[in-house]
Amino acid sequence: MDIKLEKKPWYIRYRYYLAGAFLVCCGLIYVIVLASGPRRLRINAEHIQIEEVKQADFMEYVDVEGIVHPILTIIVNTREAGNVDQIIGEEGSLLEKGDTILTLTNPNLMREIEDQQDEWEKQRISYQEKALEMEQKSLTLKQQTLEAEYELNKIRKSFSLEKEEYAMGIRSKAQLEVSEDEYRYKTESTRLKLKSLQSDSSMTVIRKELLQNDRDREEKKLIRSRQRIEDLVVRSPIDGQLSFVKVTPGQQVAAGENIAEVKVMDQFKIHTSLSEYYIDRVTTGLPAAITYQGKRYPLKISKVIPEVKDRLFEVDLVFTGEMPENVRLGKSFRVQIELGQPEQALVVPRGNFYQQTGGQWIYKVNADKTRAVKVPVTIGRQNPRQYEITEGLQPGDLVIVSGYDTFGEAEELVF
Repeated sequence: MDIKLEKKPWYIRYRYYLAGAFLVCCGLIYVIVLASGPRRLRINAEHIQIEEVKQADFMEYVDVEGIVHPILTIIVNTREAGNVDQIIGEEGSLLEKGDTILTLTNPNLMREIEDQQDEWEKQRISYQEKALEMEQKSLTLKQQTLEAEYELNKIRKSFSLEKEEYAMGIRSKAQLEVSEDEYRYKTESTRLKLKSLQSDSSMTVIRKELLQNDRDREEKKLIRSRQRIEDLVVRSPIDGQLSFVKVTPGQQVAAGENIAEVKVMDQFKIHTSLSEYYIDRVTTGLPAAITYQGKRYPLKISKVIPEVKDRLFEVDLVFTGEMPENVRLGKSFRVQIELGQPEQALVVPRGNFYQQTGGQWIYKVNADKTRAVKVPVTIGRQNPRQYEITEGLQPGDLVIVSGYDTFGEAEELVF
């Protein structure tokens, strides 16, 4: 006899489907809850750097790499044109002022100087002849002046004698008047002659001086011509190191051409480049320093080149005290250029968070150090060790300063 089977309820028949649908709905609800809430990321606390926000001394300074340069570099130019005959100074050698770097030859210059010397010899002989003539004329004028003065004295005495004879009655008045007229004429004539002789003497002295001046001028020209021969020897203008010679034997060079470079080695400067961000704040005289082998060496800015290239401008610094013993050209040092005086500020140590957040926010750690959340901050000044916090944090707060490149878009970090 067949047994009639009762039909099971629908919720029993489809219980597996209902269970699957329930699980799918729960999953969707979970995803929706996660999407609507803050995005969390679980991280390993050992892989991050947590620092405390502190009220501490803050000094704004720039830390850059500087290269040692000579304090002064002299460009050596030729004074005369010619061909390079011999290079004596070796590149890198230490020179004293006046040491020979190289010698030049210039046959045309030598012939020109020889012609000037021959011309000077001819003029010298002519000057000597004229000087003898002038001297002879001076002697003649002196002799004529002496004779004229003698004649004048003689006429004066003769007239005095005739006046005495007239007083004694030996001469008549008519004879005395004739003698007086003759005395006046000869006296005036002799005075005019003396005046003429004095004028001639003065003119002779002036002509001798002019002649001597011409001779001195020509002699100076000859001396300068001979000095041009010395200019064919190129010498070091200062004590220093010959850094390079950029000519070769036999090469023809022009007057005034740059042929070598000498660097002063008794003092050095440090050359560096700074971001254009600091161009309005960096001026000559600002203090700076380098720290080498645990010792601090003070510097100051001696020169600022305001031209900006590739968003950088150049600065020179000089030592204001002792220099490190092993300073060498081309050696690099870390230079700290001070932009102000130390002052109290709310600071946080530097980290890669600034590169990831642009300084607009930071992860703040809770008191029990189990999680961290994003908080907005405002960053003011900065130096190579610290950022100044002007808004968003308080002294004693803990923040994450490293590892931001692995955090993605997480709003909350769970340790």
